[in-house]
Amino acid sequence: MVAFLDRELNTAAIADYPGALNGLQLANEGRVERIVAAVDASLPVIAEAAAGGPGLLLVHHGMFWQGVQPVTAAFYRKLKTAMEAGLAIYASHLPLDVHPQWGNNILLAQAIGLINPQAFRGPKGEALGIRGAWHGSRDALAESLRHILGGTVHVCPGGPQTIASVALITGAAGSEVARIAALGVDAFVTGEGPHWSYPLAEELGLNVFYAGHYATETFGVRALAQVLARQFDLPCQFLDHPTGL
Repeated sequence: MVAFLDRELNTAAIADYPGALNGLQLANEGRVERIVAAVDASLPVIAEAAAGGPGLLLVHHGMFWQGVQPVTAAFYRKLKTAMEAGLAIYASHLPLDVHPQWGNNILLAQAIGLINPQAFRGPKGEALGIRGAWHGSRDALAESLRHILGGTVHVCPGGPQTIASVALITGAAGSEVARIAALGVDAFVTGEGPHWSYPLAEELGLNVFYAGHYATETFGVRALAQVLARQFDLPCQFLDHPTGL
């Protein structure tokens, strides 16, 4: 399973924040009876996943975002809970965001009906997000996102009311507003951003839809769990533990 995931996600070739530690983060004795997917490897998620016994937990945000840390308190309990249950943990951050079939970006683009979605790249040639055509009003796009994601969408109405083109990057990509504006699109959909991204978007004439970090990143792990379950003939489930952020 790990070999399949590493290969299909191109894990070794995609640079990421070191704390993401993409790949197998915690092994078990090798027995996997089910696949569980979640956005975050938090203690409540691990406890719920472990209650079902041996399995593989697929997450987008792994256990090591804070870097090196002592194995105490909540971190100790996470490891102990998972290990006692035989629960292995596999994390995929940017490799899953940008995957052309199962990625958060492409799946959200398809969900909102982006026309002819195409990947675009960052300054170092790295895959960054998806852009495409979209025909409708700013209010209609906001309502579509609210319906799809099931939560609040904060809108910066910095661009035109009628939208013909959209770029999106899931998660915390609001700081990319200048780069997105340079693409010449009417709107930018992301999860969250720093405060300064809002006034900058107004100055650049760009609509920005802050649709929720968690909400925009449930797509990839759900899809990946289903792919793995089909590949290895195992049951799968998604543990929804929203942060509201």
